[in-house]
Amino acid sequence: MTIHVEDLKFACIIGILDFEREKEQEVIVTIALEYDNKKGFINYADIVEIVKIEMKKNKFLLIEDALERLKFILTEKYNSTKKISIKITKPSILSDCKVSVSTCYTIQS
Repeated sequence: MTIHVEDLKFACIIGILDFEREKEQEVIVTIALEYDNKKGFINYADIVEIVKIEMKKNKFLLIEDALERLKFILTEKYNSTKKISIKITKPSILSDCKVSVSTCYTIQS
C-alpha cells in the first residue's frame, strides 16, 4: 500500500536569507509512503500533523535538512515503511517559478 499526501500547504520559517528567517512563507509538501499493510494501519492525518509540527518547530535553514528530518521521523514512527518520497516546494520564493527539492528513500530489509 502507498499513502499519498499531495500538495499539503502551510506557512513556516524555512530558508537562509534574512527575510526568510523573519516571516513565514508558504511551502507545499508532497509525500508518498509505501508500507507493509500487514504490519498495521497508518493514519494519513497523523502524517500530515507530524509534517506540519516538525516544519514549524524546527525552522529549517535548508529544504534538504527538512527532508532529512521528515524522512527520519516518519520512518522511525512507521516501521512498516518500505519506501518514502518527499518533495518540498517553495512556490513564492522566485517570481517566475516554483522551486522544489525532493528525496526518495528505500528501506533495506
